[in-house]
Amino acid sequence: MKAAHLDRLAGRRATKQLHKAEEETLRRQAAAVLAGTPIPGLVEDAPGRKRGRRVAMPIDPHEVIRVAWLGQMQEALYAALHSLSSNRLRSVLTTVGIIAGVASVIVLVAMGDGMTKGFNDQWSRFATQITITPITGPVATGKAPQHLTDNDLRALQDHQLAPDIATLSPAVASHSVTLTGGDKKAGAELFGIEQNYLELANRHMVAGNWFTSEQMNTNAREAVIGPQVVNALWGSDTDPNSVIGQPLRVGHSTFQVQGVVNSDGQNDNVVMVPLGAARAYVVGNNAGKLDVIIVKSSSTATLKQAEAQIYEILNAQHHVRVDTDRDYNVTDFTSILQQQMQSIRFMSMFILAVAAISLFVGGVGVANIMLVAVTERTREIGIRKAIGAPRRAIMRQFLSEAVMLTALGGLVGSVFGVGLCLVGAAVIPKLWPPDPSSLTPTPVPLLSGPPVLIAFAVSLVIGLLAGGYPAYRAARLRPIEALRFE
Repeated sequence: MKAAHLDRLAGRRATKQLHKAEEETLRRQAAAVLAGTPIPGLVEDAPGRKRGRRVAMPIDPHEVIRVAWLGQMQEALYAALHSLSSNRLRSVLTTVGIIAGVASVIVLVAMGDGMTKGFNDQWSRFATQITITPITGPVATGKAPQHLTDNDLRALQDHQLAPDIATLSPAVASHSVTLTGGDKKAGAELFGIEQNYLELANRHMVAGNWFTSEQMNTNAREAVIGPQVVNALWGSDTDPNSVIGQPLRVGHSTFQVQGVVNSDGQNDNVVMVPLGAARAYVVGNNAGKLDVIIVKSSSTATLKQAEAQIYEILNAQHHVRVDTDRDYNVTDFTSILQQQMQSIRFMSMFILAVAAISLFVGGVGVANIMLVAVTERTREIGIRKAIGAPRRAIMRQFLSEAVMLTALGGLVGSVFGVGLCLVGAAVIPKLWPPDPSSLTPTPVPLLSGPPVLIAFAVSLVIGLLAGGYPAYRAARLRPIEALRFE
């Protein structure tokens, strides 16, 4: 067993020595080929031929070129590492610009993506929402307008006529009602709504509870109010939970406060009651009149089809023959959302341009340092060219140094940028928590792979561009002038 083991070790050593000999042979052949004087390997003729005759060993040109190229690249990298290590402080200061540029690109793109995601999360539900309101006053042709009614609502709820309508929420409104709470009075806007109004209006409760199905069916005299009503009747420092159960007089009828909704910046001075209760105690039935119908399409792709179905149904209900006779408006939020998204895109492009400027400044710094390096090493370049170094070898050396600088800066900047994004995603919500009256979370950096890879690739390209001219300038130096340089 021991003898077999020794035999295997001896075989491995022999194989390694053979590989080394073959590699050395290929290196000599590559050097000879590149020098323009190929030296073929020589072997003895086969037995039976005249002694002294030799034949050339076959050479694989692809293998020779590969080995030669690898050797040249290895030599250029070693020279670049030696040059950079000889000027450590200058190399570090040069890479700072690239590090800052790459890190800023990653962080700012992540922030822009986070803002876009936050906007989509907050407003995407409005992308399928359609609002139907009656026209006040005569239409364009002078025809007297009709009100929206319960009959219109039932026609829109027919799934055969409107297959792309998912849900509807009717409402009646009084734009000026007098509220009395405690010993104070205030003016507000009244909405008589259905149970699904809260979801379609993109609002939520900050105190108390929303209406139940039983309250809607029994026309319960319960009310949900906005934050401005709380401030006007009970004071700006009042806890919303403390007004739950308080009596609230709306016009000539008394309701009980059972909830407070969040602020949306538009409809804060509002009191909401069940639709039936609003008709029974405040605004009256008025032949089933409705002031608004909120429609939600089945998806964003079917929004236009749902609008077309609404026009067709209401035209038939209101006996509209031409578009100018329409006594109602159909509005969606598509144009508003598109304008907001366009603004966010412009802002993202702006912050990306700012980051690109920092990368450009870093590239200028690399080019400046490489020009200084060429000037400092002019005599070295002259000596190398005097002993036979070709132009491409000089260019390869300085390009390798520039690319190595920017690659190192890009790598460190990528790690730094990714780290900042992860830290920001963890720290920002704690430092700036979201508004308790809003369900929208605080925007945080949204990290993704492509910006990191692109930023690193751009740093390599900057290295090639910034080192290209200094390398070309070094390669064009004449040996005599370089050797005379002081």
